[in-house]
Amino acid sequence: MRWTVHGERTVYDSDWVRLALVDVEIPGEGGRRFEHHVLRMPQAASGVVVHDGDRGVLLLWRHRFVTDTWGWEIPAGRAEAGETPEQAGAREVLEETGWRPGPLREFASYHPNNGMSDLTFHLFMGDGASLVGAPTDPSESERIEWVQLPVVRDLVRGGEVRDGLSLTALSMALLFELPER
Repeated sequence: MRWTVHGERTVYDSDWVRLALVDVEIPGEGGRRFEHHVLRMPQAASGVVVHDGDRGVLLLWRHRFVTDTWGWEIPAGRAEAGETPEQAGAREVLEETGWRPGPLREFASYHPNNGMSDLTFHLFMGDGASLVGAPTDPSESERIEWVQLPVVRDLVRGGEVRDGLSLTALSMALLFELPER
């Protein structure tokens, strides 16, 4: 059943996130009405699984201060004004790794927390990459590595891929996109 939205008011707003209280009513429950917290995200985010048949998958080893955890991630980030998700993905790969990805192909998009946020993640496959130079944003990771597919599977299985975007992208890529060797 579809909830009825009666209105929305902003509690906090920035370039990164807007917190809103949405006045909603649930049909079929006696018209129960309440304010629901919603995170509005102004830009979508893109993640790229860069795969090369010989090298493997391009991954970043990085620390996330919010959760105080280390893990392997794919290059990813939010779109800038006027960018398509595909352009954002290609830019993020280059900025974070120094590698320019080959042609990108979107293989999924999803809402990672659709009960509370309107954020959209777009996932792309990048076929190969060429080294341009050092990353232009070296603060993104401690190291950058090409990781062979069997090792990527082990990293996913072993809990070393901790963020949801990378975990989803790598799991889907391993399941549907990348050839077994």
